[in-house]
Amino acid sequence: MSEHIHAHEKLTKNQTLVMDALANADGPLSAYTILDQLRGNGFRAPLQVYRALDKLLDSGLVHRLESLNAFVACRHDDCTDHEQTVFMICETCGKVSEIADKALTQHLQKMASASQFSLTKATIELRGRCKACKTV
Repeated sequence: MSEHIHAHEKLTKNQTLVMDALANADGPLSAYTILDQLRGNGFRAPLQVYRALDKLLDSGLVHRLESLNAFVACRHDDCTDHEQTVFMICETCGKVSEIADKALTQHLQKMASASQFSLTKATIELRGRCKACKTV
């Protein structure tokens, strides 16, 4: 388990198993893929996975990629402080990179304020090809 996880509140057994599955994955995982991987650990129903994912999402340990309907472990130690997160998703190999940009955050907040909108969270998903796939 990563140090990032230890910095947060204590996780239940199911949350830890789900977190470990995501942390050790090569790419994003759907809830049903997680369920299939954890059947040998006593997981029998999707609800068990979704409950664990909900808590991990609330804790800032996991992100949901809306366009893929999948989940990834957070790769930033201070992610709970990120109000806006950007994901770069390679359409060739499936690699997902998480980035945070203070200038982008400020720009999004400024745009929202100009429209008298109170921005609380934004997730941006960029689709394309990563450096490795671009050179192939």
